[in-house]
Order: sequence, then structure tokens, then C-alpha cells
Amino acid sequence: MAAVSIMIPEMGESVRTGVVAKWHKPAGAMVKRDEIVMDLETDKITAEITAPADGVLKHGVKVGDTVAVPSSVGEVDPAGVASAGSASPAAVAPVAAKAVGGNGSAHAAAAAVDVRATPLAKKVAEEKGVSLTGVQGTGPGGRIREQDVLAVTGGGATVAVATAAAVPAAPAAKVPASVGGVRRVPMTALRQRIAERLVSAQHSAAMLTTFNEVDMTAVMELRKRYKEEFEKRQGVGLGFMSFFVKAAAQALRQFPQVNSYLVAGAAGGVEIEHHDYVNISVAVSTPKGLTVPVLRNCQELSFAGIESGIKELAVKARDGKLSLDDLQGGTFTITNGGVFGSLISTPILNAPQSAILGMHAIKNRPVEHPDKPGEIALRPMMYLALSYDHRILDGSDAVQFLVAIKNGLERPERLMLGL
Repeated sequence: MAAVSIMIPEMGESVRTGVVAKWHKPAGAMVKRDEIVMDLETDKITAEITAPADGVLKHGVKVGDTVAVPSSVGEVDPAGVASAGSASPAAVAPVAAKAVGGNGSAHAAAAAVDVRATPLAKKVAEEKGVSLTGVQGTGPGGRIREQDVLAVTGGGATVAVATAAAVPAAPAAKVPASVGGVRRVPMTALRQRIAERLVSAQHSAAMLTTFNEVDMTAVMELRKRYKEEFEKRQGVGLGFMSFFVKAAAQALRQFPQVNSYLVAGAAGGVEIEHHDYVNISVAVSTPKGLTVPVLRNCQELSFAGIESGIKELAVKARDGKLSLDDLQGGTFTITNGGVFGSLISTPILNAPQSAILGMHAIKNRPVEHPDKPGEIALRPMMYLALSYDHRILDGSDAVQFLVAIKNGLERPERLMLGL
């Protein structure tokens, strides 16, 4: 029987490449059908690749290689015979460290042990001659990241950027010596994909941002009054995000154009794709970077349902357990720069969505008292920013949509009554 290719499957149109993170078994080992043989890190998830048949495993790529999605990464030979010593963990190990001085062989032996580390961390360790055995990982599940390796090495060596041939004939001016070093590390697949999407969003959309401010007094008082009872009854905490998701879902039903996409039509023109549901992408910061998992059917969720859904997505994001389904299908995005101290910003669209709402830090500011005209009061205020695609949304619609969110937050009882 002919060998069967191990294929990286399609993972959605937005996932084009991945990095081979780990072979679970060495080349020449016997594997069973549907047994996990390789981990592939993409810019969105870590995918587990399984054997297509029973037989002997053949590696087609090495750990650290970047491969196309979809593509073949190896074979399983049903008629093959397992090689001697194929069960040795050393055969699965990604790379051994290069010899550095007199202790290179020790580093190589240590690096041969299969440790939980990203491909980039292993590559940096190889270049620096660092054993990963004693490095403390700060990634999900204690996984070692490149930052952890660099912390051990003290930042790395200086990279020369000029050659003797580049020095002018005239006497050169005396350049003060710099303290410290210069280092270069490859951009991660996730960071590269984020960069591509952000640049694409700015180049392909007529992006504009409108601002408003919201008085958070009513939300803060309501949350303070019912926080303990809510958590006791619902089994989940009551945060600010559920109010914003609820307000956005209600406003999106009122202004459905904000909840739509611009898409290529069958006849080659441009069409507007409307959605009868509200799927809100909630920006979450993870050790690998910013990701935006999707909270589905927000128009039907209660406050408890929203809080439970956000908590579940945040835990999955932190542990690196998000699936492609968790990251696709959003119709609107909410991002909260306020948790990092941002006072105001202009968020970039999460294509193909038409709008994104930016939350910011809550600050006490002197404003006119809402119930006492002419009287100044110190109130907890938050700036809101709505970036939108002017090709599909007029400025008046965007402004009114943001005002609808503001009104819902300043009168949260309206959110509970669906008004």
C-alpha cells in the first residue's frame, strides 16, 4: 500500500501559513490513525495534526519551519517497519544548541530534551547556546517564550550594522559609545498577521472616527448595588463589559447598517451583506498578542449570559484553546483600552466589519449635573470612540449610533427593559 500524505487542512481563508511547533513522535515511529503527530502554530490557534492511517511516520518538515495552509508535511507508510530506537524522546526534539565555548555539548544535550517552548524560543536558545531545561516559562501552561530565553541571556549580543567598506575616506567624527546592545528577533506569525490586517483595514476602508462621552454614574451605582447578589445567583461576576455589549447589541438592532459588511457581488460589483443577528467580537489581550473571539447572538443574551460567555472566551484565549470558530463570524467589535489606562484612542476596523467601539479609562471630571442644569458636578466619565467605514455608513448614522449606546449606558434600566 502506498504512503499516505499528512495534510495540513484548510483553516479558513484568513489562515495562510503556520509554524511547525512540535512533532509528537520521531521519524520512523509507528503511529495509529487519528493519533496526534504534530502541533502547528498559526496566527490564530495551535492546531493538532493527526495521522491519516496506521503505519510508520515520515517527517517532511522540521520544527520551526513555516508551512503553507493547506499543504503536506509528511507521510505515513502503512507497509513500513519502525526503525530501531524510534521511541527515543531525543528524536522528537526540535534542535540542539550550537556549541559555545567549552560547554556547547552540554547545551546541545539539554536542548535535545523535549520541553514546552515555542519554536521561536527554541531557535533563540539555539543561537544563544542556552539550555531550556532551567528556563522558567511565562506562556500559557508554563510554555517558554522567546522573551523568557532573552531574559536569561541578558538581552543578547550586539549586531554590527556597518562594514569597513562603508566608512568614508574623510576622518570620521567621534561617535559616543552606546551603553547596552542591539538585538533582532523574528516577528511572530501572530504579530505579522495583525500587522497585515491593520494595514489592510486602513488602506481598503474610508475609516473615520467619531467621539462622545458617557456618564458612568448609573452603571457604577447599579453594579455596586447588585454585584454581590448577581454573582451569588448567577455564578459569574458583573463587569462593565456586559453593559457595553448589551448597549451595542440594542443599538445595532436600531441601526442595522452598522452591523453589515461590504462584500464582492456575484456580478463583480459591491454588495452590502446584512445580518439578522449580533455577533460581537470582544478584544482580549493574551501572552501571544491581541485576539478578538466572538460572542454570538448577543441580541438574545441576558447580562449573565454575556458575562459567562466573555469569561469562557477569555479563559480559552489565555490557555491558547480558542478554535477557528471562536474567532470567525463577528459583525461588530468592542475593544477596551481603558484597562491599560488609555484615555482616548482611534481604534482600527476589524475587517470585514464596518465599525468598532473603543472604551477608555473612567475619570472623574467636572461636568454639568444631568439633573441640575447650570450646576457643575464631579462625575465618572468615559470617552467613547466609534471608528467606522464611511463607504457604508454616513456620519449622521454613526453619530446617532454612538449616541444610542451613550443613552443606554446612562439609563441602564432601558437596557434591561429592551427600550
